[in-house]
Amino acid sequence: MGDIYDSATYQPSKSIGSLLSRVRVEMLTAVGQELENDRRLAPLELSAAQFIIIANLAKAEGPMSASDLCKGISYDAGAMTRMLDRLESKGLIRRSRSAVDRRLMHLELTDEGRAAWPRMREISMTVANRFLRGFTKAEARQLEGFLTRMLENAQPQPARATA
Repeated sequence: MGDIYDSATYQPSKSIGSLLSRVRVEMLTAVGQELENDRRLAPLELSAAQFIIIANLAKAEGPMSASDLCKGISYDAGAMTRMLDRLESKGLIRRSRSAVDRRLMHLELTDEGRAAWPRMREISMTVANRFLRGFTKAEARQLEGFLTRMLENAQPQPARATA
């Protein structure tokens, strides 16, 4: 298959990367606003960035390392440390040293964090449904498939042997 873009048709502001970035920002902004307006979650004063951390810890099977979390959501270590400090002070996450490697810090949700997650997930789902308004279920699944394929394309490809 040939290239999608060429110098005559490529417009950075209308490129898929730009549009994906804008959708991400808009969705996170909407999630942040919903968190602020939710009477059960508003007292926690959660930011959209903190929501992403909690969401990743909620889907993890067991404790997760801070470095893996940073890589998975593309946050720098300094910003991550500050957000983890805030989440820990709110009683939503717990940090503990790895028994195997004392340099590693493991993260997991506390009981309070696990209790808050279902409502946060519901808010995220409501926002996602709002952004998908006008799409059929089939179109939404197709979009998921396209985005998944793009993520797969982003992975390094093994070097091909040359004859």
